[in-house]
Amino acid sequence: MASLNTSVIFTLFLTISLLHLISARQLIESDQLLKFQYHKGPLLSGKISINIIWYGKFKPSQRAIITDFINSLSSPKQTTTLQPSVATWWKSTKKYYHLTNNKKSVNLALSLGAQILDENYSLGKSLTTNQILKLASKGPQKDSINIVLTSADVAVDGFCSSRCGTHGSSNGARVNGKRYKFAYIWVGNSETQCAGQCAWPFHQPIYGPQSSPLVAPNNDVGLDGMVINVASLLAGTVTNPFGNGYFQGPKEAPLEAASACTGVYAKCAYPGYAGDLLVDPTTGASYNANGINGRKYLLPALFDPKTSACSTLV
Repeated sequence: MASLNTSVIFTLFLTISLLHLISARQLIESDQLLKFQYHKGPLLSGKISINIIWYGKFKPSQRAIITDFINSLSSPKQTTTLQPSVATWWKSTKKYYHLTNNKKSVNLALSLGAQILDENYSLGKSLTTNQILKLASKGPQKDSINIVLTSADVAVDGFCSSRCGTHGSSNGARVNGKRYKFAYIWVGNSETQCAGQCAWPFHQPIYGPQSSPLVAPNNDVGLDGMVINVASLLAGTVTNPFGNGYFQGPKEAPLEAASACTGVYAKCAYPGYAGDLLVDPTTGASYNANGINGRKYLLPALFDPKTSACSTLV
């Protein structure tokens, strides 16, 4: 009987060891398949205007949180001396441009462009993906990134269930007889719908390891969460604007400059913990980047194509 038990245990040990070897091999092969690659397509370059379509009700103070962030991306040195800064974070995207061997493409300059207010919900309070594109098309389309931001009372297809925002591109109207492609982004205010998913770590997570929510740096869980998602999608847009730039994994669901580092905001981050962030001694708010007008923001880590690791500001 003892001999039989030993035999069974030995067989189980061999089986488990074999499964571990197979699993390890699959993980290695998976890592090889998910290698971050440049797919030979264009990256955004030159002077690019960021136009915002505000859909629904946003307070002026809420709009200022976003516009100050946009203006902080390429702010002159004299407007913000505190480090780490939003501008320093954004400069990390230049590493992608250097790897394309196209020196001209490094000259990317973002600036805040037009702002369009649609406070009367012209398309209703439940939007499809096609309607998001229709809204994005309202902004200038040449040399532009048009960002559609939907308020907390607007539902969008896939919002909360599978995404917090998205980016894409479309053919715009003809300008001087030529049709240009323009890039667009959509992000929703998740505060009343799924803040635990789209505004973490400023809200208790919906699933996974539970931790106390952090204090939002601009005292607005919804808008501070939107900044994280806008920042992530902006990085993805300039480095993979038309689906053939930098990404890893399948084209239909790519991991891009920021989405490859989801949940990482500072060193020592792990699932359920954003990392060792800076804390404002007055407000207790957590952040990792300084912006113009005394703003503080929490920005996602960016994948460094040179080191093949997530790079953080702090």
